[in-house]
Amino acid sequence: MKHLFTALLLNTMTISAQAATQAEIDSLLERLANGGLDANILLYSDADRRVAFAHTDAWMPTRPLVPSHTPYALTTERDDALLELTYQVAGETFSITQFLQREPLMGMAVVEGDTIRLEHYAKDHGPESVWVSFSVTKSFTSTLIGAALKDGFIDSIDDSLETYLPRLKGSDYGAVSIKNILQMSSGIAWNEDYRDPKSDVSVAGTFQGTDLTDYLATLPQEHAPGTVFNYNTAESNLLGEVLRAAIGNSATDYMNAKIWQGFGMEHPGNWMLAAPFGGETGGCCISASIRDYARLGIFVKNGAVDAKGEPIVADGWIEAATAASPAYAGYGYKWWLYGDKRFGARGVFAMVVDQATSVSMGIPFSSGCPIEDFDKTDSVLDQSARSERPCRNGPCPSPPALCESLLPCFRPRSRCG
Repeated sequence: MKHLFTALLLNTMTISAQAATQAEIDSLLERLANGGLDANILLYSDADRRVAFAHTDAWMPTRPLVPSHTPYALTTERDDALLELTYQVAGETFSITQFLQREPLMGMAVVEGDTIRLEHYAKDHGPESVWVSFSVTKSFTSTLIGAALKDGFIDSIDDSLETYLPRLKGSDYGAVSIKNILQMSSGIAWNEDYRDPKSDVSVAGTFQGTDLTDYLATLPQEHAPGTVFNYNTAESNLLGEVLRAAIGNSATDYMNAKIWQGFGMEHPGNWMLAAPFGGETGGCCISASIRDYARLGIFVKNGAVDAKGEPIVADGWIEAATAASPAYAGYGYKWWLYGDKRFGARGVFAMVVDQATSVSMGIPFSSGCPIEDFDKTDSVLDQSARSERPCRNGPCPSPPALCESLLPCFRPRSRCG
């Protein structure tokens, strides 16, 4: 019998999996202040990631995500049989127990229905610990677009961006639709190579407001909208701009009303801002607890209804958001699709929230097609699997191929596809 699971895995590569001390936080802040730390968080050392990723509110402006007084209830019935599930890499078989001993996880949860079947935390971490989600946030933002559509703030996702962002009028981006942005298929030229200091993402990946729209307005159309998939974090940030313009409020306030309190999250979180008193980064950087990330999966699985059973998003939104895009069958409205009604939210450094119709999985890999090589450790992905990963310079594989190449580590390969 198949069950629907929600899973989360947070991994920080080769770092020591222990909570940061106040002295370490203070040291990080001091080096940030005196220029002793790289300005690009994605290029931090492993040790600095461990501190920075768990304490974004200590070094970046954020807005608080306020938990519900009556959080969505989860029970715990541990299923130790999950620890004996096996996977193969390069012909060698490993168990989940061996994986947990080998990989420096900050934490992981596997939830069946509303029951936690497996939960694991690093030393000095626990259910209340928060961790930045990176591109998992894209799926949150997409869901809020569905809410804005239901609430009448957005008339249609076929509307052009310039309808909500007049500053884009006259540019190629102005004529692109919200739906194109949701599906990463604007057709606008964009380079998401984080290792190239001159790439678009290195120059403008964290831009917000007029800085973002003015930069994007200079970029040329490369393909017809809706025809070519190209992973583009700036477009997700632009989606955040559309959301804020449509609702006339901060995205954090809307998230609090619709999900954190509306559905019932348990722990405080936060959403990173591009600047003090600025806008939220629509494509990145919500911080939350593992159980609340799991609740996101439950929320979507249950049809995106609030604590009273009232729908939060427009009719048919979840089905549309998790349907294959014309430009790439492995992507919906900022949800990754694996076939057989399986989908997930993913972020760089292995932040994962997955829905599956068999044993659930989470793996240490980078989020999105173009961000393929940040995990420089000898992880559970073998080199042959790495070579098949989708990349910006070649076609993305179909969902079964994506599953086979990217999801070998939490379940036997025979269940993939």
